[in-house]
Amino acid sequence: MAAKQVIKPANVPAPIGPYSVAVRVGDLLFCSGQIALDPATGQLVGDDIRTQTERVMQNIKAILEDQRLTLANVVKTTVYLTDLDDFAGMNEVYAKYFAADYPARSTVEVSALPRGAKVEIEVIAHY
Repeated sequence: MAAKQVIKPANVPAPIGPYSVAVRVGDLLFCSGQIALDPATGQLVGDDIRTQTERVMQNIKAILEDQRLTLANVVKTTVYLTDLDDFAGMNEVYAKYFAADYPARSTVEVSALPRGAKVEIEVIAHY
């Protein structure tokens, strides 16, 4: 059985609770959900879905790059939205980050997200 390795990238927002930013087990990397926190300030960025999704994707890229991976290594994403009316705006930004042969994805509406965020995205990547 592969050992669990906690990943602590320096250039992403610190966790805001008792969880790890990412965990590697074997050839899989499980990234905790990212909200639109600025890594430098820890503050939520933007009031609109496009700005927040952009920051979320940048945070995810930073986690992957810390592990010498890219978005092409992502096999599954889960997107949480506080309002499904924001789906088109989120999807527009999300699509800029992934090429053809997209990862599998689930998108769900939730009643609330930490810090009042509009979007949270978690990913699973393969080494």
